Amino acid sequence: MNKILIIQSNPAEGSYSEALAAAYAEGAADAEVRTIHLSQLDFNPVLTGGYNNLAPLEKDLQDAQAHIKWADHLVFVYPTWWGGPPALLKGFIDRVFLPGFAYKYVKGKALPEQLLKGKTARIIVTMDAPGWYYRFFQGMAGHKMMKINILQFCGVKSVRFTTLYEVRKSSLAKRQGWLFKVKQLGERYA
Repeated sequence: MNKILIIQSNPAEGSYSEALAAAYAEGAADAEVRTIHLSQLDFNPVLTGGYNNLAPLEKDLQDAQAHIKWADHLVFVYPTWWGGPPALLKGFIDRVFLPGFAYKYVKGKALPEQLLKGKTARIIVTMDAPGWYYRFFQGMAGHKMMKINILQFCGVKSVRFTTLYEVRKSSLAKRQGWLFKVKQLGERYA
């Protein structure tokens, strides 16, 4: 049975991201599914002291690390704000994907040992921008950051995106269609 961890990263209560996360979980009913709502966690998203002077992890972040270790498949759901993920998700990554947990530097090697090998990821992103603008003018910077700079850096090799463009202008029927599509993604992975 597949083990799926959904990380819902929109800090706004009642957001469309919450509905998308719930749709994926519903579709993945035949798998073991856990969901983390970042807005409900008690943690400081600022990496105070940097990586050389790490602050102790709060209980919620320790639990999040245990969930990430447990999972085979990670699902991130969030809106794109200013070309990237919300600050809450970036702060969560800064505090959770730490050396010794997600990667480990090895003396004499240019690249670290990847400690999250064997995991896959699906990233479900909403944005108000049109797809052509995000691709050609913004260079998909937020997607590249999540896929290459974070997840692949830590060993997650198969990272797939589902990007929903122009959400603000979308009709109710369009948003319901996206929920159905995301539910099907959950069914396929379960």
